[in-house]
Amino acid sequence: MLSSRLWHSGLRFRVNYKKLPGSPDIAILKHRIAVFVDGEFWHGYDWEQRKPKLKRNRDYWIEKIEENIARDKRVDAQLVLAGWIPVHFWSKEVRTNMDACIEKIETLIQQKT
Repeated sequence: MLSSRLWHSGLRFRVNYKKLPGSPDIAILKHRIAVFVDGEFWHGYDWEQRKPKLKRNRDYWIEKIEENIARDKRVDAQLVLAGWIPVHFWSKEVRTNMDACIEKIETLIQQKT
């Protein structure tokens, strides 16, 4: 949904761009902005409150999700070192407040120009 709105607004980008660390969901090459839309469960939204509520395969999921969180931080650091701006949105944020997500991207583009 986000990529469709951005494309129709005239912004050009690559989807799942494998040439960058983390394969961003949207890579705006011209402005060096890497956009990730993160799923709440997989990327640890509100993790400290959700972690105690895990019931099945608790040890596996805690290790898996905490590694995902750590990987996201490593990827962001690599992108910054390469001169990119990493931007993360939660998937529910994109669904419920798309305009704010687009506005954030547009603001970053304006700041870079």
